[in-house]
Amino acid sequence: MAITRRGAFKASLLGGVGAAVATTLPSSAWAGAAPVGAVTGDAKKALRLLKEGNRRWHRHVSQHPHESRARRAQLVEGQDPFAVVLGCADSRVPPELVFDRGLGDLFTIRSAGQVLDGSVLGSLTYAVDHLHTPLIVVMGHQSCGAVDAAVEAHRTGELPHGHVGGLVAEILEVVESTPDDGQDFLDDCVRANAQHIAERLRGDDELGEFVSDGRLEVVAARYDLESSRVTWL
Repeated sequence: MAITRRGAFKASLLGGVGAAVATTLPSSAWAGAAPVGAVTGDAKKALRLLKEGNRRWHRHVSQHPHESRARRAQLVEGQDPFAVVLGCADSRVPPELVFDRGLGDLFTIRSAGQVLDGSVLGSLTYAVDHLHTPLIVVMGHQSCGAVDAAVEAHRTGELPHGHVGGLVAEILEVVESTPDDGQDFLDDCVRANAQHIAERLRGDDELGEFVSDGRLEVVAARYDLESSRVTWL
């Protein structure tokens, strides 16, 4: 099969002859590379894909989809993620692994304790407004260090110094409004924090418009480090 001038140029950007062959494949060869055509704008299907992926991860049968040469070449043209995951920066909770997804599937934003700031909100809004992503998942996790620091500040009355103190202060309000029944206060706060952030996003001046007209759903979740399961809150 002859390589067109455009295909050759594209191949040079993708790194060699092998990539050049990938760029010359007929469009039908890409058909199974991405779920986006069936998912874009459908939060229920997006959530189903996440649940299926986490089930595979939990059972140690991950498929690691969308890591092929063809997928990489396809994504040079642009992205169309089917879900946004706002997760913690904790190194033990990478969304693409937790949900067994691949390149271009998830628009991932991570900050300690899922704390919202201008950069996070701007990134979320970009995904929803410009990429038309129909689902935002706010995912906390077991033994979150940022929430733990807020619990400690609540009990001692002292915030950490510097930037960490500013981050903890953002979570402290949630901790102070969460009942302490003496069981697992930290985990109660982890759940409450994820739910609180999800509610803030639903009521946000910009994102709330997408929620109110049905173009966006926002859900909260909690990841268990021991079982590898995601619980939907």
